[in-house]
Amino acid sequence: MDRDPAGSHPDAWAGDAVRGHGRSGTRDGSRAVRRIRRDLIVLLASLAVFAVCALLVADGRVGPAERAVFHAVNRLPDWLYRPMLLAQYLGVLGMPLVVAAGALAWRRWRLAAALVLVVPLKLAAEKVPKQLVQRERPGTSVPDAILRGVPHGGLSFVSGHAIITFAIAGLLALVLPRRWAVVAFVLATLNGVARVYLGAHNPLDVVGGAAIGLAIAAALDLVFDVARDRRASRRGQTPLAGERAT
Repeated sequence: MDRDPAGSHPDAWAGDAVRGHGRSGTRDGSRAVRRIRRDLIVLLASLAVFAVCALLVADGRVGPAERAVFHAVNRLPDWLYRPMLLAQYLGVLGMPLVVAAGALAWRRWRLAAALVLVVPLKLAAEKVPKQLVQRERPGTSVPDAILRGVPHGGLSFVSGHAIITFAIAGLLALVLPRRWAVVAFVLATLNGVARVYLGAHNPLDVVGGAAIGLAIAAALDLVFDVARDRRASRRGQTPLAGERAT
């Protein structure tokens, strides 16, 4: 009687399956370690940037260098008003919910959950800087500031719009192809430029807000592993089915 070819025996199949499962588990474990390391680096670096910004503006004044940057943006031509006005809407409080609805449509459940949580985290996170740093908006703190439909006074550090747009961009970058992730960050940056152009914030307000937004995105990814939905869809299964298989 002919023998079964090597590898066709049931025991061989079982061995291959065990080895394949072991390799998959090793890959998943190493991926998790890389994700946690990346998120911690982004979180700590973002908090460090925020701390530097807070120290620079702690006296409530706008330094010469920051004032020069403010004037360079704020004095751009008036025909930019409408595009900049539209750009600032990217940072309104409801925008994470709009993007979350799109994530649900594409069955990115973890991304949607993280985006929804951006709203309460933004509201909580922006209170701390405003307690630590009493700095007024450009209408009060910068001579000859051009105000385009924004409040004259009020606490300015940090920009809540920047928190939202950079938190969204940071989360989208985890699931989008690289070129679209770049687009997300370009739009977030444009929103920050718009806030300075309109006279709502000074540059370091925007940088500090962007740092908090990225810290929020990193913290949420530590909890949700946002890209897991995308990896599961690539394997042709839902995240729940993948968890059952393991």
